[in-house]
Amino acid sequence: MMDEIIQKAIRHNEAVRKTNVPWKADEPYHQPYFTFDGIKQEWVPRDVEAPRQEYSEQGRAGITRLALLSWNIDFMLPYPEDRMCLGLSTLQDLISKLPKSTAFVIYLQECVISDLSTIEKQLWVRERFNITDLEGNNWTSGHYGTTTLIDRRLPITSLFRVHYEKTRMERDAFFVDVSMGPTQPETVRLCNTHLESLAFEPPFRPPQVQLFAKFMHESQLHGAVAAGDFNAIQDFDRSLHEENGLKDAYLELGGKEDSDEGYTWGQQAATQLRDKFGCSRMDKVYYCGRLKLLGFERFGADVQLQHKGQRERILSLGFEKPWITDHLGVMAEFEVVEQ
Repeated sequence: MMDEIIQKAIRHNEAVRKTNVPWKADEPYHQPYFTFDGIKQEWVPRDVEAPRQEYSEQGRAGITRLALLSWNIDFMLPYPEDRMCLGLSTLQDLISKLPKSTAFVIYLQECVISDLSTIEKQLWVRERFNITDLEGNNWTSGHYGTTTLIDRRLPITSLFRVHYEKTRMERDAFFVDVSMGPTQPETVRLCNTHLESLAFEPPFRPPQVQLFAKFMHESQLHGAVAAGDFNAIQDFDRSLHEENGLKDAYLELGGKEDSDEGYTWGQQAATQLRDKFGCSRMDKVYYCGRLKLLGFERFGADVQLQHKGQRERILSLGFEKPWITDHLGVMAEFEVVEQ
């Protein structure tokens, strides 16, 4: 049954893939973001701000800590609205336990169009976040892609996607520049990316990491963080951060490869897939620049659908439990260090 689900998703993605797009591969393509207008009761587009604009406003200056949460919520399983609602509830609970002086940014991968609708309806999202996508018009795939939620206290100074030329699966790197710092605005660049899946030849994850790392090392940046589903399943994936001048947050805090504490995929995969591929540390956080890593953890284990019929349907696909996704999320906390 799971094989049928995968093949159906592949066929659908092929059918809706875009062939005429306004962007050029491997080059920045700028897009607006959206803020919820409480008076109009709708999401309105916003252009990026000048680097120092409104920085002295209460609640914006002095933010030095950032919590970055990244989660791939499987786009192939049924009941996308209910699974995304449970995922968002988990994220809301996580954020509520962190200090209010910390700014939050949420990366999501494998979003489908209905996920974007689910996200923009959440009251807590409307109150606390700017969002980057209401539709999938900036995805090369007409079916799924990435989206980012940015704390409204963080001024956004640039927002762009770089659609990979070397991709078989319409993947991209999505960058947001925000201003942070205790006394003056420093530019921190945040990258949300879903790297190439599977073990094809030639491999495309190395050139994809090389490309997003280039944008992370630009001289005007105070620091940069990239995170997402990196699909790290081959030996060469272990050294991609070092080869591109980046640090791996999990390893920096003493994490070990090939350990249960590091795996983010497999525990909640269909049993057949877990038996075939085992567990792996697919989801990662890379960073560089003047950022101090404060913490790293996984989240999202054992979040399950509750409706009886939905539970039975997921179990019938070969899962041990009716999990909402096959990935665990990863969260890293950083502090902006002065010049």
